[in-house]
Amino acid sequence: MIHDDEIYDQLRNNVKEFVRREVEPIAKKMDLEDYFPVDVFKKMGEMGYLGITVGEDYGGSDLGYLGQAIIEEELGYSSPSLALSYGAHSNLTLDNLYRNGSKDQREEYVPKLSSGKYIGSLGLTEPMSGSDALNMKTTAVRNGNKFIINGSKTYITNAPYADLFLTYTRMGKDHSAFIILATDDGFSRGKKFDKMGMRGSPTGEIFFQDLKVPENRLVGKENEGKKIILNGLNSERAILSFIFVGLARRALDEAIKYSVERKQFGESLYKFEMIQDKLATMYTRYRASRLLAYDSLKHLRKNGMDVKNAAASVLYSAQVSEYIAREAIQIFGGAGYMHDTGIDRLMRDAILGQIGAGTTEIRKKLISGALIKEYREGRNID
Repeated sequence: MIHDDEIYDQLRNNVKEFVRREVEPIAKKMDLEDYFPVDVFKKMGEMGYLGITVGEDYGGSDLGYLGQAIIEEELGYSSPSLALSYGAHSNLTLDNLYRNGSKDQREEYVPKLSSGKYIGSLGLTEPMSGSDALNMKTTAVRNGNKFIINGSKTYITNAPYADLFLTYTRMGKDHSAFIILATDDGFSRGKKFDKMGMRGSPTGEIFFQDLKVPENRLVGKENEGKKIILNGLNSERAILSFIFVGLARRALDEAIKYSVERKQFGESLYKFEMIQDKLATMYTRYRASRLLAYDSLKHLRKNGMDVKNAAASVLYSAQVSEYIAREAIQIFGGAGYMHDTGIDRLMRDAILGQIGAGTTEIRKKLISGALIKEYREGRNID
């Protein structure tokens, strides 16, 4: 009998080998050319990685958020940008649809997303509603057995390539979620954005003009999309943490290697006390962020609406990854400022961690709000 620990250890080993073989050789190209490797993404579907949280009846691996976290961490070690696109597809779109969609929707769309036949994307952010995500302007109006959707979404990960968009709209004072396909009449793509980091993870804008969606593509119940949004954001924050845990580990590995191989004044860098101080602090913060990230999964399994721990996890892992990448550049000196070493890519990618999935400021607001609520309810900090 294979124990759970063995299953997840084997998954990690398999993902590491996949990353070594398929991702590491193209990571630099992805950054320099803003290149999205569609073929590699689809291979992830063949390996069962895209549908990692999905039941086997729908083409998934049924290994839950822990499995998804492992994949994000190992992808983040080599290519945070590919990890970001993976998260938008596997967590934000596929897992969300699997948990909240109808039986017919699962049967129609989940296998296509799990296999990589479809690339998925989440349509939430709008030009005038980023952190204030619920203040969206995109509308859906019922017209018989159809809904007519008008509006736009921006800064959408995978938008330039996606086939299916799990899209949120306003209906009066409430919200609803819909499956929108890139082949729908009234759908169009806008520009692909040129970003400072996470290059190779395509980001763009999408538009809906009198787009008619049949009612069988309404996800969940009409006007009950808010709960789906908030629950999805919590899982996103917890899973997104692992991209930056993997990134931090890579920056630390590169810094250690360089400190051993590089000599100054006749000595390896690691022999200097200031470098030892940096490495020790980098490791301690990395280790703490990783432990916090895995702990957040336990809370996510117990309560998908637990905002405090998910927000704390991504808050800290994002800050730590940026700190470690910055310190790695300092250890590399002038070499760290050059594209050739790849340390600058880690630094640029790390910056997104404090902006995406809610800014650092929003995360702090969520955590403090949850703490005050628990105090008023007479609960102790867990």
